[in-house]
Amino acid sequence: MRAGDRRGRGSVYIGALVALAILGVMLGEFGALWATQERRAREADLLAHGNEIRRAIGRYYDASPAGQYPKSLDDLVLDPRQPVVARYLRRAWRDPLPGGGEWGIVPGPDNGIVGVYSQAPGAPLRVAGFAPANAAFAGKDSYQAWMFVHKPEGN
Repeated sequence: MRAGDRRGRGSVYIGALVALAILGVMLGEFGALWATQERRAREADLLAHGNEIRRAIGRYYDASPAGQYPKSLDDLVLDPRQPVVARYLRRAWRDPLPGGGEWGIVPGPDNGIVGVYSQAPGAPLRVAGFAPANAAFAGKDSYQAWMFVHKPEGN
């Protein structure tokens, strides 16, 4: 073998290592972008499910003559007070955020539930641009500060 052939093989090896390093960096950036998109989607689910639970609590409250709040989230799926089937939620949503599990409960009068919040750790990506019902979430630094609370009319 000639000396020129050996040098050529070494440059191909170095070129392959550089290409592999570039590919690794690109995959790392793609992974970070994907994780951010997934987190944004989970935040959107949190807002949708939390608002749905808040509206269900409001309908439960309005359906009772004395303005009672539900004792559990299962009462929103099937109201035990009504002689006919009354459902304010189709199903009891779980907290969509990783590490959230069950919803945190905002207690109200007579041990009723006036709202829910996520128990997931971490700071939200979204800090502005909320719908009017969620305007209080602006600038909050944790998911636990996003409380979906029913406020009766006139209060």
